[in-house]
Amino acid sequence: MKRNLVLTLLMVILMSITFTSFAFAQADEAVTADPAMTQAIDEADAPATAETDEVATSGGGLQEFAKKVLGSGFVDVFVKGGFTMWPLLALTIWGLAYIIWKMIAISYAKVNVSEFLDTVLPLIEKGQMKDAVEFAKKTRGPVAAVIFAGLQKADRGVDSVEKAIENAGVIEMSYLEKGFIELSTTITLAPMFGFFGTLVGMIAAFDAIEKAGEVEPTIVAGGIKVALITSAAGLAISIPVQFFYNIFTGMVDNLVIDMQRATEKVVEKLLEKKGE
Repeated sequence: MKRNLVLTLLMVILMSITFTSFAFAQADEAVTADPAMTQAIDEADAPATAETDEVATSGGGLQEFAKKVLGSGFVDVFVKGGFTMWPLLALTIWGLAYIIWKMIAISYAKVNVSEFLDTVLPLIEKGQMKDAVEFAKKTRGPVAAVIFAGLQKADRGVDSVEKAIENAGVIEMSYLEKGFIELSTTITLAPMFGFFGTLVGMIAAFDAIEKAGEVEPTIVAGGIKVALITSAAGLAISIPVQFFYNIFTGMVDNLVIDMQRATEKVVEKLLEKKGE
């Protein structure tokens, strides 16, 4: 489990580095595209020019790194999308980190219920409760956790076992549902930021029309491009996150079914043992 957590942290760090690369890439793009900035650099003295060239080279290197990692087309689209792309990028990192963590957590929680029951039930039938408790304790996952909680109360009667299983089930369900709120937040906010970018782009387009005094395709193209890029980015983030959210929901439902199946079998075996 610790190894999986370390892997998740490394993935988040890698995405953070990519995020920083985007920042330098956009800054470098802005300097290159701004004629006033270019003229200011040309008119500076020699030491200042050398220092500026060094920073520009560094920014260009980071831009190239971002292009190699994610593709030049992706970086160009990100820069053209404007400032709204930054919260969208943050949501991408946020959502991807939770997807990786949730995938690891659910994979860790999944066990073969049939094999688990094939070991526990014979131990209960033979009256080897300590061995059954020890086996459930050593087995990972929520199924073994609820059975372990129930078997610890076996000497107090079946009612105590059922109560312990119920309490443990509530706790395990809270663990299984962790991360769903964060994923749902990503699914909700990504299209909202995309729509916000759409409004910003359309405002820029109408502002350009107002200044020009006439409607020309080239005048409004920049604002409309921003609007379309941000809308597409918001949907491109929310759709795959929604896909994984649905998959994780189904996997959690299967784990709940496994817990119910295992607890029913154990309680039935305890009742049979009590009736003998």
